[in-house]
Amino acid sequence: MAAHARWTEADIPDQTGRTMFVTGANSGLGLRMSEVLAGKGARVLLGCRSPERGAKALEQVRVAATGKAPGLVRLDLADLDSVREAAKKVQELTDDKLDVLVNNAGVMATPRGHTKDGFETQFGTNHLGHAVLTWLLMPSLRNGWGARVVTLSSVAATGARIDVADPNFERRMYNPGSAYGQSKLANQVFALELDRRLRAAGEDVISVAAHPGYTWTGLGSGMARSYRNPVVRALVAGGNRIGEIFIAQNARQGTLPQLFAATSPEAEGGDYIGPRGLGGLRGTPVKVRPLAAARSESLGAALWDLTTKLTGVTPDPA
Repeated sequence: MAAHARWTEADIPDQTGRTMFVTGANSGLGLRMSEVLAGKGARVLLGCRSPERGAKALEQVRVAATGKAPGLVRLDLADLDSVREAAKKVQELTDDKLDVLVNNAGVMATPRGHTKDGFETQFGTNHLGHAVLTWLLMPSLRNGWGARVVTLSSVAATGARIDVADPNFERRMYNPGSAYGQSKLANQVFALELDRRLRAAGEDVISVAAHPGYTWTGLGSGMARSYRNPVVRALVAGGNRIGEIFIAQNARQGTLPQLFAATSPEAEGGDYIGPRGLGGLRGTPVKVRPLAAARSESLGAALWDLTTKLTGVTPDPA
């Protein structure tokens, strides 16, 4: 199941003429990926919540670009109205033709909170927002060339579970880490269920999942603050610091799995791409076995139906 043993950015094929939309492109993995793709000739649209940070990222990607100039799309995944507006904007900017959608953005281990639509913050942002965006952009992807959807999961999905009866922690006790794990498992389950439905419908679009291993992007810096207990907060902060120093890889390395998923001819629908070394925490990209939950057709169908019910959006493919 291995990808190329030493696959690097140099192995990315020429992307001239292709258009890609990357969510969470103002920093970390999303920004690095946007720079690399633009440098390979792709036209990259940056999905960013903050107009100010988005403008700075756009300029950075513009410097790296060798093809058509990149564009900026305001996107707040915690607001489904914003997701709808972003989808319309992408359709306008691309003449309804999109080659790659990268569901990269995410929030991590946040304090208990809710999105504008009333969903638990992490489940609503990381999964529901991306699922709706994917469904709304599916017509544009059908018009693309060799189109694919890349959805970012996480090693945090390991050991997590999706409570389809209580996804928003309305009845169970809220835990920042558990909620994050649920949301990232949902990303992986959704990615594989999407591919199953695309195959069943005879579509040319494929869906690929990826994870960056243990990559330090700053996303986890607020994790410790999410815990009220000072002892737990100190332990989490200390663990993060040790991991950052001795285990974590940088964003340049951590972006490789999703770059492979988005560009490599070796990537196939239903694949899960992650680092090959140190328990999947770091290393060059390799095809890894999806979690049992992601391989479960019954859970995939249950999450698909739950997502439809919660968002009120018609899934595509139906």
